[in-house]
Amino acid sequence: MSKKLILIVEDDKTIRKFITTALTTQDYSVKEAVTGKEGISLTLSYCPDVILLDLGLEDIDGIDVIKKIRELSNVPIIVVSAREQDREKVEAFDNGADDYITKPFSIVELLARVRVALRHSQSNNSSNTILNNNFEFDKLFVDFEKRKVIVQEEEIHLTPIEYDILSLLTKYHGKVLTHNFIAKEIWGSVLGGETKSLRVFMATLRRKIEKQPANPRYIITEIGVGYKLNDE
Repeated sequence: MSKKLILIVEDDKTIRKFITTALTTQDYSVKEAVTGKEGISLTLSYCPDVILLDLGLEDIDGIDVIKKIRELSNVPIIVVSAREQDREKVEAFDNGADDYITKPFSIVELLARVRVALRHSQSNNSSNTILNNNFEFDKLFVDFEKRKVIVQEEEIHLTPIEYDILSLLTKYHGKVLTHNFIAKEIWGSVLGGETKSLRVFMATLRRKIEKQPANPRYIITEIGVGYKLNDE
């Protein structure tokens, strides 16, 4: 089996070498880029399995790197940044980032996030998760053709909006979707009323599909950012 290739886009030499050493000791192959433009070029040339991206690059902002890569590839992008404001995280997720780690970070956490990203990527590329217009994960089953939802072998009745929200989460399962992104996809706008409505619909959806709504198995809240459908 060939080694998984991780692309590091980071202009701080010390951090870049620290991450490279940690990854190579775990038997990953690594490519390094110092600038955003170089990162985009290496993405095209080598098709990495995961990208670790700093936002504060010297040539172009990391958000613009995400936008450009998303025009070319669905490779998992993990942002590794000193920017810790929620709005920075939301902007990264809205533009296609899959995960976000704030500096300083532990290498144990970074390696765990890389493993999750690889599993998610393999799951998306597998015919076992979404096949013949169906989605299945841990006794949650969605038949998109019949608009049918089954949990623990019991069919669950959802309202049209509840079903649309769940379908959206399954489409991007494992990826954090911001409140604004979900509201725009469901209602076509991101006005305050829609984001408030989203919280209400999410609560009713959880009550219907979760065994313990207060400790959800399927729909995970990313505080201050949005929601994702669990894939672990």
